[in-house]
Amino acid sequence: MTGPAAARHYLDHASTSPPRPEVVAAVTDWLSSGAAADPGRLHPEGRVARQALEDARAAVAELLGARPRQVVLTSGGTEAVNSAVWGAWRARPGGAAVAAGVEHSSVREASARLGPVVPLAVDGRGRIEPASLDDALDRLAAEGRPASIVHCQLANHEVGTVQPVAALADRCRARQVLLHVDACMAAGHLPVSVDDLGADLLSVSAHKMGGPPGAGALVVRRGLRVEPLLAGGEQERGRRAGLEDLPAAIGFAAAAASLAGGALEEEAARLRRHTARLEEAALAVAGVSVLGDRADALPQLLCLVVDGVEAEPVLLGLDQAGVAVHSGSSCSSESLEPSPVLAAMGADAERSLRVSVGWSTTDADVDAFGGAFPAVVARLRALRD
Repeated sequence: MTGPAAARHYLDHASTSPPRPEVVAAVTDWLSSGAAADPGRLHPEGRVARQALEDARAAVAELLGARPRQVVLTSGGTEAVNSAVWGAWRARPGGAAVAAGVEHSSVREASARLGPVVPLAVDGRGRIEPASLDDALDRLAAEGRPASIVHCQLANHEVGTVQPVAALADRCRARQVLLHVDACMAAGHLPVSVDDLGADLLSVSAHKMGGPPGAGALVVRRGLRVEPLLAGGEQERGRRAGLEDLPAAIGFAAAAASLAGGALEEEAARLRRHTARLEEAALAVAGVSVLGDRADALPQLLCLVVDGVEAEPVLLGLDQAGVAVHSGSSCSSESLEPSPVLAAMGADAERSLRVSVGWSTTDADVDAFGGAFPAVVARLRALRD
């Protein structure tokens, strides 16, 4: 006879956040309704599906400060990023991509498939230095090479630092270079307005904000036309071929609607209180430091470095205590490879531990980390000694 399962405390929302109850209800209701028509058909069933799809698009657009027609629904943030890279490169074949080493792997690798990526410098907090963009574009101009796209994440996915998007947007506009903003980690946690940011292309992901996995969007600046990554149909106004994933879109819309009005700011304030308590508990342990800019950062994320102990055993020790966190590069959990983001910052890439909260985080989850972390670190340091 086995006893009750030990309580688990999930503090890895920056990797993925569980679907919100509103999302589960919306997707379940749609699937239970028996509606399965193609939104592109003219019969009544198709028109019902079309209306549901456009209502979902409108809810996502409102969250992102965009018009519904600007929103291309995708299978997630990675597809949105690849679509932005492909569309920009096709607009300027042979043009270079410009990106900092702190960008997400989907940004860096999608760009590298089409040619060498021109690097941007970052400071010790992981913030892109705007002057380095001037230098990069000047070098390309001197070489007679166009720049097809500049990438600037809205906020960093490893350390949470908010990037100077507006400063880079001004430089891109002056040079007539397309700017892609990866907002996958920030959307749903920080206010987002495509026009205010000055972005030509903006990618978002639903599951980072408590929406369903497999849903995302590429927002395209009004008046900009880009060639689709996926060809073979006229869906999404000819910008993405294939039958639309209506349940995913409906779930995405439910997550977006749950953050409408003042709900996003209220939730962000609650998440900041959680991360402040996590930071206090972590810094109470000698030799622990926090990476990134804590004054201008995402509300849900904390990146720690523990002196004298590699991150992987800390992660495993916390896991044994029922606390789930993350270490290593955010998209390389299988190998737990050192974070390229921290390497670009000049930080210790072997010892990063990312702790992140979300809509479902409770005080008990934070307390569990605060109780387990000092004991885990002390035990590992004792083994080292």
